Amino acid sequence: MTALEPSRLRLALRAWYRPRRDRYPWRRDAVDPYAVLVSEVMLQQTQAARVASAFDGFLYRFPDASSLAAASRGEVLREWADLGYHRRAVALHEAARIIVRTHGGTVPRDPAALRRLPGVGPYTASAVAAIAFGRPLVAMDVNVRRVTSRVVLGDEPEDGHDPQIGAAARLLLDRRDPGAWNQAMMDLGREVCRPTPRCEVCPFRRWCRYRGAGRNRRSTAAQKQQPFEGSNRQVRGRIVAALRERPSAGLSGLAAATGFAVGRIESAVDGLIRDGIVERRGRSFRLPAERSVVRSEREPERSSDSISLSAATRPKG
Repeated sequence: MTALEPSRLRLALRAWYRPRRDRYPWRRDAVDPYAVLVSEVMLQQTQAARVASAFDGFLYRFPDASSLAAASRGEVLREWADLGYHRRAVALHEAARIIVRTHGGTVPRDPAALRRLPGVGPYTASAVAAIAFGRPLVAMDVNVRRVTSRVVLGDEPEDGHDPQIGAAARLLLDRRDPGAWNQAMMDLGREVCRPTPRCEVCPFRRWCRYRGAGRNRRSTAAQKQQPFEGSNRQVRGRIVAALRERPSAGLSGLAAATGFAVGRIESAVDGLIRDGIVERRGRSFRLPAERSVVRSEREPERSSDSISLSAATRPKG
């Protein structure tokens, strides 16, 4: 095993990532902070291939924060397609309204300001800041954590926050292009350094302390994924899908459309109402239809702290 040299690891990762960089639509255009924010929210708990099928349509319908903020919640949920976890769509809608009202229609550059947006936690704020604005931050998701822990520390990451992993990741970080580095590390963990690692095709195999110690077997930290079939998430998703196809429906109509019993529908609808995803009208339910006019508290401007979200700045095609 070759001694760890961060500069060599960065070069190896850059070469591995280069032919893969443009595989997803949110990476093909010039960097648009709004598009980066949308993609990162969509990618929360959803596979990249599913996001790729919905991303272009969503951006076509809502090309900037202003158009998203002006839409009704029901319109946003319809364009969210089959991505599931619809609270993300609600949060993104609210975030767009705050961006228009408070930031003049621009995504804030400051990670602390990003974290104040609904649906944006430490990981998403770091990812947007690094990818959209070139801030030298590590977006520490499960994939980046696993790669870093194995390569540098030689072991599986333990549950919870380990400051050693964060320090090791910052050591490896490519400060010349932190956005590409973060996306490359995510891809590497998702495709190669998986719970069952494919060490033979890993660009870090020469330096990896985990492989060098002979630990390249199935991760003991891998958890069995909860079954989706029949889950509350599936019931909620089918209800939203049914309401995208019709103006409104009652409990029996939703039961017929989804194939679930009225009792399951009633319980799931109650949760959807609490989350602001569905609204009640008498005995019927529908996606929220109200539109809002959101006005900026200041005139949009370019500054060192923000980038315009005008659709005209995004290349076509």
